[in-house]
Amino acid sequence: MKHQLPKGFLVSTGSAGIKRPGRADIALIYSESDAACAGVFTQNRLKGNPVKLDIERVRSGKGRAIVANSGNANVANGPRGLADAKEMARIPARILGVPEELVYVCSTGVIGAAMPMEKIRPELKSVALRPGAATLEDAAQAIMTTDKFPKMSSRTITVGGKRARITAIAKGAGMIHPNMATMLCFILSDINIGSGLLDTSLRSAAGKSFNRLTVDGDTSTSDTILILANGLCGNPALKAGTREFEMFSAALDAITLELARMIASDGEGASKAIEVVIKGAASEKDALAAAYAVAKSPLVKTAVYGNDANWGRIMAAIGYSGAEMEENKVDIWIERLKIVGKGVSKGKDKEASALMRSKKMLTITADLYLGSASERVITCDLTEEYIKINAEYRT
Repeated sequence: MKHQLPKGFLVSTGSAGIKRPGRADIALIYSESDAACAGVFTQNRLKGNPVKLDIERVRSGKGRAIVANSGNANVANGPRGLADAKEMARIPARILGVPEELVYVCSTGVIGAAMPMEKIRPELKSVALRPGAATLEDAAQAIMTTDKFPKMSSRTITVGGKRARITAIAKGAGMIHPNMATMLCFILSDINIGSGLLDTSLRSAAGKSFNRLTVDGDTSTSDTILILANGLCGNPALKAGTREFEMFSAALDAITLELARMIASDGEGASKAIEVVIKGAASEKDALAAAYAVAKSPLVKTAVYGNDANWGRIMAAIGYSGAEMEENKVDIWIERLKIVGKGVSKGKDKEASALMRSKKMLTITADLYLGSASERVITCDLTEEYIKINAEYRT
């Protein structure tokens, strides 16, 4: 599927050789007019310098450009790191003729290494001088680190008689856990919407997707979602409580969930993405606790990798999650195959294992029959390749 940029957005990329020569590692996204802006950021107390900068700038509710690099996260670099982040915004701002405070900076890669600004400065100047020279997929590739494939999603909706486009790119494969997952995500739209409503929609969408995503239980220092909406499709400004606003929010939900699933399927070394669904919990807190316990369990994740329908590991994780549970009420399904009924085996382990071997996206569902609360967490299996990737990350 070809994903098109919304009206008024231009992309360019460059290769500064930050970590490896010969691959694109800088991306610039530029809106030809002022855009409403909102953002969601990591809750790790160790925040990257670009995150610190963006948290301050997003309070204005406005933006014109995003500059991102891969290969270096610009974290734990002292005062120099913040100065480098500001310079990365200043360079394109001067060339493009836009206010520096409306340029957002995102960096992903190695923590604790100084930014090689001597390489970045000339390449960033070159990138800023040729807006529109690259495609959306080029930008998605430029922000990748251990990702195996670029992640893109888009939707088109009709509001006020105008066709509005919402398009997004993301990166993420490892160091994935709320709040948020280790990722960068840039969402662009030509819809006319105020920054307040934009923020409301973004936080809601992130809460149902990226904040329900875990690969390895590590929360990154650099997690950032930024959304820019420049209004160039020409619709009347969206208003809260209207059908048009609900359409926009639904489209944003669909995009972020699709990207979250892509990240899970691209989890470092993963062979399968997994959705863990807990139903019938006594409370939403219990449902989420149980879902995360199953999704984070190395024993469950390795069993899935081995196509072993080891439901005992699932039951055990629910049991230690802290959620209210009555053993003799629990039912468990692999996809639509019921393998546990009222807390005991249905004798379907071999059939379930065969089903698991045929799936790249697997759903595990447990019903606790104690209430009406339900939650979903997206994750992936755990393989030998995860260890190899992370053991060699800095080499």
